[in-house]
Amino acid sequence: MPNRTRDLLRRQWHESRDALQSGWQLLLRRGPSQVQFWFIALAVGIVSGTAAVGFRNGIVWLQAWAYGAEDVRNIHSFAATLPWWLLLALPICGGLAVGVILGRFTPDGRVRSVADVIEGAALGRGRVEIRAGLASAAASMITLSTGGSTGREGPVVHLAGIVSTWVSNRINASGITGRDLLGCAVAAAVSASFNAPIAGALFALEVVLRHFAVHAFAPIAIASVAGTVVSRLEFGNVTEFSLTPATSLSFYVELPAFLLLGLLCGIVAVLLMRAIFFADDVASHLQQSWRIPRMLRPALAGALLGLIAIGFPHIIGVGYETTARALRAEIALHEAVVFAVLKVVALAVTMAGRMGGGVFSPSLMVGALTGLAFGYVATGLVPQYSSTGELYALAGMGAVAAAVLGAPISTTMIVFELTGDWQTGLAVMVAVSLSTALASRLVDRSFFLTQLEHRGIHLAAGPQAYLLSIYSAAVIMRSKDSPRAAPETACRALMEQGILITPDTTLDVALPMFDTTGQPFLPVAAPSPDGGAPDLMGALFQVDALKAYNRALAETAAEEHS
Repeated sequence: MPNRTRDLLRRQWHESRDALQSGWQLLLRRGPSQVQFWFIALAVGIVSGTAAVGFRNGIVWLQAWAYGAEDVRNIHSFAATLPWWLLLALPICGGLAVGVILGRFTPDGRVRSVADVIEGAALGRGRVEIRAGLASAAASMITLSTGGSTGREGPVVHLAGIVSTWVSNRINASGITGRDLLGCAVAAAVSASFNAPIAGALFALEVVLRHFAVHAFAPIAIASVAGTVVSRLEFGNVTEFSLTPATSLSFYVELPAFLLLGLLCGIVAVLLMRAIFFADDVASHLQQSWRIPRMLRPALAGALLGLIAIGFPHIIGVGYETTARALRAEIALHEAVVFAVLKVVALAVTMAGRMGGGVFSPSLMVGALTGLAFGYVATGLVPQYSSTGELYALAGMGAVAAAVLGAPISTTMIVFELTGDWQTGLAVMVAVSLSTALASRLVDRSFFLTQLEHRGIHLAAGPQAYLLSIYSAAVIMRSKDSPRAAPETACRALMEQGILITPDTTLDVALPMFDTTGQPFLPVAAPSPDGGAPDLMGALFQVDALKAYNRALAETAAEEHS
């Protein structure tokens, strides 16, 4: 009898193992079914949320160790009591560590963040760099813990992208599945980082995937909720900021003031973004002119940050203490203006120094200070029709952040969920809509898309522009041995006229050449190793290029409307 039981258990074990192996192979060949994908999204959400919580706790622990603070939520007040040499030395040491990490583990010394995740979603089949991303997360954690003046959402979003990339590679996910998994991971990380499940899901759709396809919503919502649960198990169900009770519109006649605030915040957001790009260009020019080693660039930026922090410790870290004080109107008018200007300068220095971090939290601080300053003026001019300065700070916080991110919907939700105040929706929505509309006309829609434009990656114009850069001539051309190949004599005649392209030439370069040359095909030739005449490989036909482009547009439209 025991032998029969043992044989039965052994047979069931082998059958179960074979079923799992068969299911895994089927998953690799055909991709996950809808139900399977939801379970994968749940797992990705839990892991990404845990990574976000771990990153946040790592910053808290490292910052407390570096500054000796018992409560890093009041790091600005505590830093004001520290000796000047410590405020100067910490960001320099942090910059040196960042330089070593990025110099060793990244090919270009650049921190990966949200812009790279957007690029991965559009052009990389939902994948991001793993090795450089892990190095960027470590560098950003050190930066935020030793005096850097950025935010934590950038590295958290890319860290989540690493999680989804690992899973996508393991299950051999297609482009659509990879992008959906990337959206799930990002939603969970944002939700866990800010305790904002609705905003996390909307951020993934609005900023990263840049569409609201129905098929992606359910798994992203599942992952976002999973990330929020992880966050609340660790930190509890608490909002990031606490507001005073009297934050409501005094009367609808006050709404025009929030229209003006929205326009002001749009201008402030544009100045903030342009300050970052200007500082980065200046730093790159000085580095090249003075031949500064790449690994020393973050340390030099840290020295500038330390000098600023000696007089104004409010620039240290993400800035939530100062933001919270602005939302409670505990900062005077002149302080609000000075702190906002200095935060922009410190953020530009940190980003130009390639130290790591994001721009969302600093934009919240700058927006709250801008709104508070505007509120003091508005309520002083028309006190009988005015609410409190706190409401202007809240609206300004959302307006600047929305314009920087180019994400009015998710930013509005984040502001509501960060504060727990849903009674001031009209004021926030009016300011956010105006600021985003204005800023998007003056930059390439958002900070992240403008970053990509500076790297020559044209995502701001939409898929009709960036899809052309995906396909190279080597993929679409007809080889010279093809039955439908172009006549070799005609190809060589065009090559003699200098009309040819290389195998890695993309359609965004090739298609205009058809118009300028008037030819139905272009010879594709590879450079000769010995420097002689190029080797003819085949020809790219205009009709083939247009067919490939149309297929790509159709696939993109099908994904976005499914």
